[in-house]
Amino acid sequence: MTAWNRDIPVVGQSAERSRLVTARDIELFTELSGDANPLHYDEESAAGTSFGGIVVQGGVGSAILNAIVAEDLPGPGSVFLELNLRFAAPIRPGDVITGFAEVTSVRADKPITGLTVRVTRDDGVLALEGTAVCYTFALPAVRPKAAMQSLPDAETGA
Repeated sequence: MTAWNRDIPVVGQSAERSRLVTARDIELFTELSGDANPLHYDEESAAGTSFGGIVVQGGVGSAILNAIVAEDLPGPGSVFLELNLRFAAPIRPGDVITGFAEVTSVRADKPITGLTVRVTRDDGVLALEGTAVCYTFALPAVRPKAAMQSLPDAETGA
């Protein structure tokens, strides 16, 4: 008997996806989080740091891992129970980043998966790495993205 309502992930199974990081990502993350640190906006201030220029917020770089977990591995219905990250190098607007996750453990009695995760830049530099534990909820049916409804706005309720 298994708690999984779909194919059980296998140790060693992996998934990855890539995307271009843009200045608009910084703006959107600031709108979402309130993080308007000058390291993300002020070229002169950022140039005077060891980063040597503008960098994106850590959440922008790690967000690709959310997409992998929710869409690819373990897949729809999955959420992080734990996410431990070490930020090794900055990500800048214009970088193409690739997120990667590999299954390190799977529980048969509960839909829980352990992963190693990393994000690399297109120049091959490791930007962040760590581990994750995910729980996968049994969903009655996975709707196609085109059929997804917008969530109500928290301020207006619309």
